[in-house]
Order: sequence, then C-alpha cells, then structure tokens
Amino acid sequence: MTDNADFFVAIAQQALWITALAAAPLLIPALLIGLLLGMVQAATSVNEQTLTFVPKLVVVAVMLAIFGGSILILIADFTREIFDRIPDLLL
Repeated sequence: MTDNADFFVAIAQQALWITALAAAPLLIPALLIGLLLGMVQAATSVNEQTLTFVPKLVVVAVMLAIFGGSILILIADFTREIFDRIPDLLL
C-alpha cells in the first residue's frame, strides 16, 4: 500500500512542477509588464484600466505564440508518461 501512496505523491509532485514550467513563460512576462505599467501609472497619475490590460494581453499572446509548442509538448509528454505508468499501478 505504501508503494501506491509513494507513486501518487510522486505523480502529484511532478504534476505541480509541470504546471509551474507550463505557466511560467506566460505569467512572468505579464507580471513584469504589469509592474512596469503600474509604476508608470503611479508616476503619471493616469488610472486607466485598459492601459494595463491591453499590453498584458498582447505580451501573453506573443509568449503563447513563442512558447506554446514547447508547453504543449511538455504537457503531452507528462500525460503519456502517466498513461504508461498505469499498468505498473495495477500489478
């Protein structure tokens, strides 16, 4: 029984790591653009909501176009690995 518990804990840890690797190329640039635009808004006292939303949307779209294929490959490899481990779990 402890082997199954260790198996599921390892899968959960790997799933969290894959999630972080898949989300980081999209979230980190959006965070940096939001921080930069927030500082510009604070310095100029311009409080327009679309001023921060549109550039973040553009940056996320560009990052998705650049890194989308590698993110998809990462998730597909993880899914394939989980399906390959199913027979080991049943025995």
